[in-house]
Amino acid sequence: MLLLGYDIGTSSVKASLVDAQTGQTVASAQYPDAEAPIIAKQAGWAEQEPEMWWNELKEATKRVSEKSGNKLSEIGAIGISYQMHGLVCVDKEGQPLRPSIIWCDGRAVPYGNKAFDTIGGEKCLEHLLNSPGNFTAAKLAWVKENEPELFAKIDKIMLPGDYIAMRLSGGVKNTTVSGLSEGMFWDFKNNEVSKDIMQHFGFSESLIADIVPTFSVQSTVCEAVAQELCIPAGAPIAYRGGDQPNNALSLNVMKPGEIAATGGTSGVVYGVLGEVNYDKLSRVNTFAHVNHNQPDTRLGVLLCINGTGILNAWVKRTIAPEGISYGEMNDLAESVPVGAEGLSIIPFGNGAERVLQNENPGASMHGINFNIHKKAHIIRAAQEGIAFSFAYGMEIMQQMGMDIKTIKAGHANLFLSPLFRRTLAAVTGASIELYETDGSVGAAYGAGIGAGIYKDSDEAFKTLKHIATEQPVADTAAYKEAFERWKNALGK
Repeated sequence: MLLLGYDIGTSSVKASLVDAQTGQTVASAQYPDAEAPIIAKQAGWAEQEPEMWWNELKEATKRVSEKSGNKLSEIGAIGISYQMHGLVCVDKEGQPLRPSIIWCDGRAVPYGNKAFDTIGGEKCLEHLLNSPGNFTAAKLAWVKENEPELFAKIDKIMLPGDYIAMRLSGGVKNTTVSGLSEGMFWDFKNNEVSKDIMQHFGFSESLIADIVPTFSVQSTVCEAVAQELCIPAGAPIAYRGGDQPNNALSLNVMKPGEIAATGGTSGVVYGVLGEVNYDKLSRVNTFAHVNHNQPDTRLGVLLCINGTGILNAWVKRTIAPEGISYGEMNDLAESVPVGAEGLSIIPFGNGAERVLQNENPGASMHGINFNIHKKAHIIRAAQEGIAFSFAYGMEIMQQMGMDIKTIKAGHANLFLSPLFRRTLAAVTGASIELYETDGSVGAAYGAGIGAGIYKDSDEAFKTLKHIATEQPVADTAAYKEAFERWKNALGK
């Protein structure tokens, strides 16, 4: 039996077929090869057509079928990962009424801020665990005020994953608690759709689709779609999750204290919390994790750092010797001691940082000595500074009650660097486990759990390929001294 996982991203849709028994990835494919377009009618706006996602899904499915030797008839369950926080408005027939306002669209900030002030900051944090901010509910408020005729035609509002599930099923409209929480529609204290949000914005609760468990047979593939995609009619759609919770799932990060991390252009740290809590300064976001289920509280604490891998790329492009590879950069950085002989680099040069309460201090170098520091020092200080920014955010998670012992990550991007891994392990005291996986593969495993093919995530991920583990070094004093110096530089 095969499991099909989709990852509905901003730039492309990826599909993966996983053998349910062996855990091996039979085939993976994505579409398009170049980045999908984003509609920006005004500065700060970002929209995509839901129909574009569907067309990309069809092409990705076709490609994965060809790569697998036309094995789609063996699919036993389907799972969906999707870009978080997007707003899709559909009418009674399930037709989108406008392009989706996606995660990186900033127009709704004033609506979320006003809700935070009107409802009350403490009440919002106690019930929603976040400020309404620029999330899905605030985006819907923008539509209500600026497109009232269109708003009146809305039957249900959906997240991107809800929309794809509806298309696969031929019109079944439902959502999950995890999805509602990422849109700021879920009241954790009362365990229900937030009356405060719905009343403040003047939304009818009829706009919310039926709520189904994250892991369950949520709907099934309809006959028309089965013929179009060459997949079995009646195949269960058995899982959906936002991209960051799903990334954690793909690494089997399901228990309190476990951390999933990624280090691409930006860095993300996603940790599981076993009790309802929040950061009073709203420096991190808190959502229902994919396995949140009363009475077992499982919350995902999401830390996003804009200035991480982009700093490493900038150093390679502008500082490092011309033509050098990332591997060679790592070797050069290893030629200087821990702490880069007093040089500290603040990596926050890619916009406002939520972890700094939306301040934008820019990137900066501190303690540079023209007689000592060379290119190797800058390369090392940059990687250390990125690791320190991760650790800085994790300290907030620890203040919320998270006991961080293990960091899990895919074997990619910054986590390919031994120096970066060693530094992060040393200053956090956590071991770093590296695995071979991705979002669409994780969604396939999630489908297997939801369809009952696996009894739990431990059974599903027993074949997850472990690459390596980085344990904290025995003597962490030099790393921690450099971290304290970095925090002092940040404070200035």
